[in-house]
Amino acid sequence: LLSDAVLAWSAGSANSVLWLGLDAWRWMFIVGAIPAAIYGILSFTVPESPRYLIAKGKTDEAKEIFSRLVPAVDLDKTMRDLQAAIEADRENAGVSLRGPVLGLQPIVWVGIILSVFQQFVGINVIFYYSTTLWRSVGFPESASLGISVVTSITNVLVTFIAIFLVDRVGRKPILLTGSVMMTVSLAAMAICFTFATKDAHGDVSLAAPWGPIALVAANIFVIGFGASWGPLVWVLLGEIFPSRIRGKALGVAAGAQWVANFLITVSFPAMSAWSLPLTYGMYAFFALLSFGYVLWRIPETKGMELEQTETLFVRKPKADAKVPG
Repeated sequence: LLSDAVLAWSAGSANSVLWLGLDAWRWMFIVGAIPAAIYGILSFTVPESPRYLIAKGKTDEAKEIFSRLVPAVDLDKTMRDLQAAIEADRENAGVSLRGPVLGLQPIVWVGIILSVFQQFVGINVIFYYSTTLWRSVGFPESASLGISVVTSITNVLVTFIAIFLVDRVGRKPILLTGSVMMTVSLAAMAICFTFATKDAHGDVSLAAPWGPIALVAANIFVIGFGASWGPLVWVLLGEIFPSRIRGKALGVAAGAQWVANFLITVSFPAMSAWSLPLTYGMYAFFALLSFGYVLWRIPETKGMELEQTETLFVRKPKADAKVPG
């Protein structure tokens, strides 16, 4: 990202000729190949997964790898716990996710809904179409690319806030706070774009003070998401599913995220061409719904064992009413 920003600033625009007669946008892809190549080379130094080795009966090799990762006093316990987990996975290999609620277990639907809300607030619209957004508020193309990079870095940095607070404050308060920040900032963007104008080419522009307000609101939205829903949905997905279905349920929840991401991404160009205020208003509405869903349906899981969390999501039947005698 940083290298792309430098290229954009030095070239002036993505279509400018930079080095060796190639356009700047081509150099962005070439530079991106460098970390990919480094990653590929370093992958040869990564040891085999101890879990895989134990599953294949190579216990000594797995123990040797664990000896470099865990204290010696915990080595035997770690090996026993992993062997027990592998056996449990084998026993539960045929466990189904089917249940009474639209064909799935209720706990699976909780994971799906959390995943969908994470994407339906429109976070990836900010990242995928941010250059166009910043250009609409008056920034030139090179500056828009640089601001997009800063926004992405901000999203990464604020996740450390969630890391610091997740076991101190708890999951639910952080999610609720994030929902409030996203609702307010997205609503502000929707209001700002009601004052947008279009030129003869259909390009959107925002005059002051609405352009700067939209810029600030978008970054507040990124901060609110990155410090809450971005990382914590994955924390909850790892905590709410019991071990017998965790692998399959996580796969379904992750699949729901990608489907939701796809729907938001492909719908934005058409919706934004029709009405930007309505588009961002819809994202604000989903952020508001996410607040209500967490408040109503998501209990606090801080400090609980994995298998204890399942009982929190099972609704207890109401006690039978007493018959007057």
